[in-house]
Amino acid sequence: MDIIKDGRIEADTWTHLDQDAALPKAAFSVPLTRWQAEKGALVASGQPLAVRLIPSATVADLGEDLPLLSMVVMDINPFTDGRSFSQIRALREHLGFRGEIRVMGDFLRDQMFFLHRLGANTFQFAPGTDLKDRLKAFEEFTVTYQAASDQPLPLFRRRAQS
Repeated sequence: MDIIKDGRIEADTWTHLDQDAALPKAAFSVPLTRWQAEKGALVASGQPLAVRLIPSATVADLGEDLPLLSMVVMDINPFTDGRSFSQIRALREHLGFRGEIRVMGDFLRDQMFFLHRLGANTFQFAPGTDLKDRLKAFEEFTVTYQAASDQPLPLFRRRAQS
């Protein structure tokens, strides 16, 4: 399956495990509940790790574990629930997470630009999604007013510096 990562289409190298699946010899993600129950064994696997969060979970549930993770996956479902947007921003701006933040689930192309501004850098879609069309979401806006993870200064401050 292909994904959009850092503005490019590329093959997905991660395996997303359920609660009971055996650990692979490759990068994998697990649900937060499995991470909390088996953290020691998961870290001992020696593979790159990711935790998947549902909208009702918070990044604070990861506690001091962020340095152990290569990626945090935000499962946005349904797209009308904005809590994941706040969690992505908190990961980047408040907790300083520099790893990959992946968005998967029920979200719209129209939301991709804003998710990226908040700090998401990877997008995973349902099979059959036209990824070339989805890439266009990053070109639809050329000016941003508010500060965000991709531009720490609001427009009025950028103009004052010119």
